[in-house]
Amino acid sequence: MARRRKSPNGNGTMSSGVEMRRKAPNPDADSAGTYVARDDFTLDRAPPPSSKEHGTADHGFFELPKQDQKNFLLLVLLYFLQGIPMGLAMGSVPFLLKNHLSYGEIGTFTLASYPYSLKLLWSPFVDAVWSAKLGRRKTWIVPIQFLSGFGMLYLGSHVEEMMANTGKPGGTTVWHFMLWWFFLVLMCATQDIAVDGWALTLLSPGNVSYASTAQTVGLTAGHFMSYTVFLALNASDFANKWFRAVPSDEGLVTLGGYLKLWGWAYIVITIGLGFLKREEKSQNEDGVWDVYRIMAGILKLKNVQTIIFVHLIAKIGFQANDGVTNLKLLDKGFGKDNMALTVLIDFPFEIGLGYYAGMWSQKYTPMRLWCWGFMGRLAAAVLAQVVVIIFPKEGVTSWYLLVVIFEHVFSTFTNTIMFVAVSAFHARVSDPVIGGTYMTLLATVSNLGGTFPRYFVLKLVDSFTVATCHPPTDLKEAPFTAPFSCAMQADKEMCEKGGGTCEMLRDGYYTVNIMCVLFGVVTFMWYIRPKVLQLQELPLRAWRLGPKK
Repeated sequence: MARRRKSPNGNGTMSSGVEMRRKAPNPDADSAGTYVARDDFTLDRAPPPSSKEHGTADHGFFELPKQDQKNFLLLVLLYFLQGIPMGLAMGSVPFLLKNHLSYGEIGTFTLASYPYSLKLLWSPFVDAVWSAKLGRRKTWIVPIQFLSGFGMLYLGSHVEEMMANTGKPGGTTVWHFMLWWFFLVLMCATQDIAVDGWALTLLSPGNVSYASTAQTVGLTAGHFMSYTVFLALNASDFANKWFRAVPSDEGLVTLGGYLKLWGWAYIVITIGLGFLKREEKSQNEDGVWDVYRIMAGILKLKNVQTIIFVHLIAKIGFQANDGVTNLKLLDKGFGKDNMALTVLIDFPFEIGLGYYAGMWSQKYTPMRLWCWGFMGRLAAAVLAQVVVIIFPKEGVTSWYLLVVIFEHVFSTFTNTIMFVAVSAFHARVSDPVIGGTYMTLLATVSNLGGTFPRYFVLKLVDSFTVATCHPPTDLKEAPFTAPFSCAMQADKEMCEKGGGTCEMLRDGYYTVNIMCVLFGVVTFMWYIRPKVLQLQELPLRAWRLGPKK
């Protein structure tokens, strides 16, 4: 069945590039069907400039029926559970891996995020294949959450050892470690499909807009818990500064312990869901292949092909900043505690700025606002490089911490503007008859554009980095006597353990970030900006399937 999909974070946008926290169209936004039903509607007119002019009911949470309130809270819980492993895989774990792996190897780990950007490929099966005894959505949600829970329990028992030995001779390979997180993200992505579909029937038709609110609240809270809160509690410096009288080298919470805690939480909550929540009977309206035929038809539209190409190249200009800047700050000694504090301060700004970005997307045309965000995001990438360059020799100072926080907030602000604007554009051009499939396809490609370049960018950082290990001169029996390259993390560790000095001759981050920004500037001025503004002015007929009469 073609699902009416909520318009897409992330992070919140996150450093992973996957925009998990999918802001829905404004709750006041008129459904496309109502807009089409107007007497003055014609496919030859441009998309509506603002959804506010159509006016729909706006109810507060406490004005909802009791059943809708309960179902809303259930949706928040399900999305929150989804955000727990996602926040680890796309937020905290890459930071923890920086002490063990090179940038290129971390790039391999980022492949774990791909299922969330590709879930459109199997979403028709989740919609159409189910057991009548269990229920259409519980058929998928219950077993998937059990698998996720047991997966986190197992990984929690082995993750510390795996991280310490990953990439080392005789230890776990980067690919093997990545596949464990790939599995967890795959489970989350599939659960997301089922929960999205369930949300449309759990809430009464007049209050379906609250499904997107539940998704935003739940995913953001789950990601916040596993990214910001966990990263702070895992940092020994943060714990020693705020919680301990006697310093320790360990944080308050380990990654293994955190995974086990939420593994058991998954299992307990899933048991409760299986026994206590009944699902209304439903039936399929469209088969699996019907949805695939619809997607194939959408992909044949010339304008859809153009916006897809724009999505796939648009985020390349920001990839070095999004994927490497925070890791480079940690590499220079910024500290996980300071990074956690930065993200913590950034969080309320992200929520507030998202609200204003939504208002601006109503006031200005979406893709013009998107272009402004694009230019700001390129500027943020340049600013980030300057921030890394001026890292104080004496370590993190108060003024430098404020500079990093400002840079982080500015980068988040520009990212949020782009995301909200393009989500509004998708909502306006999608065919209301197949709105779910249409919007999901566009949102998936947009997410993929921020995911697939990350692997290659991190690999390039290693390729352009030049560093030499100088043997120790004050040791009689040095483990090595000749200089060698220490650009890779394993070689750097070997150099330092042997008493040598790893001298950075060329930092690949600076080179790759400049390359990305230049690519972004050139493609934006030459192709992206004129194309998106042109697409925005097209009549609705240009985005519709079927014969154009």
